[in-house]
Amino acid sequence: MNLNEVHRLLQDSFQKELTNGRKRHIVFWYDEEGEFTDDIDEIQLESVRVWKVTEHNLFATKYELEKKDTDSHFLLYSNMSKPSPHEDWLYDQYKLGQEFVTDKLTIIMRELGITDDRLKEAFRKYKAFFNNKSRLQSFRKYPVTTYTEEAIDITVLAALTKSTTNIMDDIIRTLMRKKQDGDDSVWENIQKYDAEPAFWQLVEKYYGYTLSDKSLHSLLISLMLTYLAQQNDALDLPENWKPYISNSTTNIIVLMNQWMNHREERQVFNQLAKEAADTLQASDYITNWDVDHTVNMDIFPQFDEKMIQYLTEQILEDLTSYDRYLDIIATRRRLHWYPEYENEYKALYHAIQLLRQMEKWDYFIPEQSPNQMIQAYTNAYYRVDTAYRKFYVAYDTIVDKERLYAVREKIENVYENRFIDELAMKWNGSKERTEHQIWPIPDVPQQNDFYQQSVKNYLENGERIFVIISDALRYEIANELTDALNNERGGAAKLSAMQGVLPSYTALGMASLLPHKHMSYTNDGDVMLDSVSSKGIANRNQILQNASQDALAMPYQEIASMNRADLRQAVQGKKVIYIYHNVIDARGDNADTEMEVFQAAEEAMNDIRVLVNRLVNTLSAANILMTADHGFLYQRDRLEKSQKLPNKPEDTIVTKRRFSISDQASSIEGTLSYPMNYLLEKDSPLYVTVPRGINRFAIQGAGANYVHGGAMLQEMVIPVITFKNDRHRSSANTVTKVGVKLTTPTRKITNNVMYLEFFQMDKVAEKMLPRRLRVYFADETGNRISNENIIIADSSSSQAMERTSKEKFVFQARVYDKRDTYYLIVEDEEAEKNPVYETYAFSIDIASV
Repeated sequence: MNLNEVHRLLQDSFQKELTNGRKRHIVFWYDEEGEFTDDIDEIQLESVRVWKVTEHNLFATKYELEKKDTDSHFLLYSNMSKPSPHEDWLYDQYKLGQEFVTDKLTIIMRELGITDDRLKEAFRKYKAFFNNKSRLQSFRKYPVTTYTEEAIDITVLAALTKSTTNIMDDIIRTLMRKKQDGDDSVWENIQKYDAEPAFWQLVEKYYGYTLSDKSLHSLLISLMLTYLAQQNDALDLPENWKPYISNSTTNIIVLMNQWMNHREERQVFNQLAKEAADTLQASDYITNWDVDHTVNMDIFPQFDEKMIQYLTEQILEDLTSYDRYLDIIATRRRLHWYPEYENEYKALYHAIQLLRQMEKWDYFIPEQSPNQMIQAYTNAYYRVDTAYRKFYVAYDTIVDKERLYAVREKIENVYENRFIDELAMKWNGSKERTEHQIWPIPDVPQQNDFYQQSVKNYLENGERIFVIISDALRYEIANELTDALNNERGGAAKLSAMQGVLPSYTALGMASLLPHKHMSYTNDGDVMLDSVSSKGIANRNQILQNASQDALAMPYQEIASMNRADLRQAVQGKKVIYIYHNVIDARGDNADTEMEVFQAAEEAMNDIRVLVNRLVNTLSAANILMTADHGFLYQRDRLEKSQKLPNKPEDTIVTKRRFSISDQASSIEGTLSYPMNYLLEKDSPLYVTVPRGINRFAIQGAGANYVHGGAMLQEMVIPVITFKNDRHRSSANTVTKVGVKLTTPTRKITNNVMYLEFFQMDKVAEKMLPRRLRVYFADETGNRISNENIIIADSSSSQAMERTSKEKFVFQARVYDKRDTYYLIVEDEEAEKNPVYETYAFSIDIASV
């Protein structure tokens, strides 16, 4: 700054308006570097006395200002550093005056509100950093409560790294992200602006990193290995890992835990963890560690790979500690890498459920009457079909299927050879033991009576009824759908079953659900209801209106494409509305897509759930029935030759893989024939012939894994879901989540590690859903000060002890004020708005670090 500029600025200082009752200007100028020692005598300011302050005239200066001349304006020039307040003879006058500075760093300090010149050295070492407006602006945006040398170091690092906060944890995460991105410019800037020494000093203080050969890579290894060691201190770690393990564990645990749970930084962490694991050859060691010692460890993906491998081996070796295996999966659900291995775990979970169910029955299905078999299927056997389906839903989405391929083969073998074959044998036997081999089975609700028994009652009571018919929505899928409807809407959904028509295929099943007095077949296989074809929406609409003028048939796609007004207009005045939905059969009955049939089931359930919500919300629907035309059989592996019958009936009206219809009973070996006179007009007798068990007729063409039309329970047990919307919102139909509360009585933290107990207040049941919580501690400004725990409150046990969990909290090593309030924050992870479920106030009284 030249002398003319100094002169101008001084004039401006003395021309400022006097405020707060002041009668004169006193301007202090500390020129510590002596830049203007030779020029001070040339400075002439009108009506201003220029007074040189030295270490020898402090008393004289004070006397001059306070006694001899109390009216004049003064410029007090000193070629000394600014003294601290308690050493300053002139401090009283300084408080009444103003300071004039000529060096840029001092100007910056004053603009930041810093009057303690002892911090000037901290600013001076970053002189090059502050010599830039954009960097200075970046520095200013970070909040600093009290400026110290450490606060300046951290804030400079935050500005250089463009960290979101001036907190060391965020600076570390930002540096590691840049490292992963291959961006060296940030670290180069830290070196360029002389911030590297401060960085390593801070890293040593906060994280105990003391390796002599310092680098971001070795720092990352140190952080990860220290976190690993703290997850289980009983592990015998490799010798070459031990130098990296820090003694300052608490800050590292909090840093790593928050990093791993940070939604935006998750992928960066994952990639760095994989690279670190490769560098450390972690898999070589983790493979040899005991499962029980590593079940809660999650810093590297190899821990999950180990668990998956272990569970796979247990399943393949026919070891049956199924509860323990499910506990392992439940534990992994709370840990970091679960989302990356979710499909593997889900596939194993459903494989275990299938095997556990079979072991519960000792792989044996007892002989029973047909009625008892149907009841047993709807009460229990369907669960195996569900586990098989859900296994493939998960398995099909796994990228690397090789690791679970042997499990897939085992599940396929058990399902086909131990369950389906056993079920088919006992089901066929129960039918053949009846005195007269007839269809339908007595005392079982019949699909052919659906309209009369289930729909007509609503009409007679003056109520509107919606009927959703989803093609191939078999019983076990409907069971899952019923649970979903009960757990997401304020209404009641109940599942019942009826015996489907035989053959169990679309044309006949759809016709049976419509009102009719007479049913017949044409020569080309068309099913006629009272002389009207039942094929297509238009014909079905006519059949419905023949029974009730206020009836309507609509395809699902048409409703899905309608807006609110159009939908209301379409159903206005209608009392019976049939809605036809086809996703499962459309996908399964196609050779190119039959492998997707289980995924189609997932989509079908979602479609129907959305449709029910729309009918209730848009049309105020109170009564909704959901059913199907038929079920289906599906197996993933190619059929054996023995499963294909070499002969098939001749001269048939309709022939498919699982049935044929003709005008005479068949005597082909391996088949059963039933008269259809229970359905059709007496003057046109027909017979249906079906292969025994799950066998198929050998028909040319691809696509034999997905079939229907036969008499297996999976094909002919037809679901009926009765949904009643609760317009009055009674408490019995209110859907809510289980409550969770902190049961540890203390609200004072006295150690860096603390355990707290939480209690799931309700057991999971119908209308009472699980709750997933994220729990951590934060200070009054919202900054997290502890690790984060995940609580999955999903126990259905009636035992209180089984609904209790103990969580470990590790607190940052920092200074806590015992007069301040800190908060345990409990967040509901699934809440879209206001995720905070509960907060608890705590005090912290931990010895200063």
